[in-house]
Amino acid sequence: MSAAMNARALAEAERWLGTPYRHQGTARGAGCDCLGLIRGVWRALYTTEPEVVPAYCRDWAERDAQEQLWQAALRHLVAVDPCAALQPGQVVLFRMRQGAVAKHLGLLRGADRFIHAYSGHGVVDSALTAPWARRIVARFDFPDSTTP
Repeated sequence: MSAAMNARALAEAERWLGTPYRHQGTARGAGCDCLGLIRGVWRALYTTEPEVVPAYCRDWAERDAQEQLWQAALRHLVAVDPCAALQPGQVVLFRMRQGAVAKHLGLLRGADRFIHAYSGHGVVDSALTAPWARRIVARFDFPDSTTP
């Protein structure tokens, strides 16, 4: 894991604050959803996205009950030990309802705050309150490089 890469990711995510919410959007200032925010940060760090993201509807993950977002994160990011301390710049994956698939993403600002794109609010800095923290199912660091 690269603390420097995570710091760069956090600095980029902070540039997205105030971007309106737009389902499937990936454009800073114009609109994005939570995945679009992470995709935009990725492009700023590595220039191109690691794979094509197909169009998706709001309930895309519920239909087949597969952890598609989690699996994609495991393909491209570096999984963090769940017992390790929260670190700025880590990507956090949330399960919004018990029994549902994990399908919300954010980027930690520290142990008590995170940046995410939230429907009806846009890209915001939120407190990592107990209700949010208990929904975290995985954390990831940005890789030092995207080449094997």
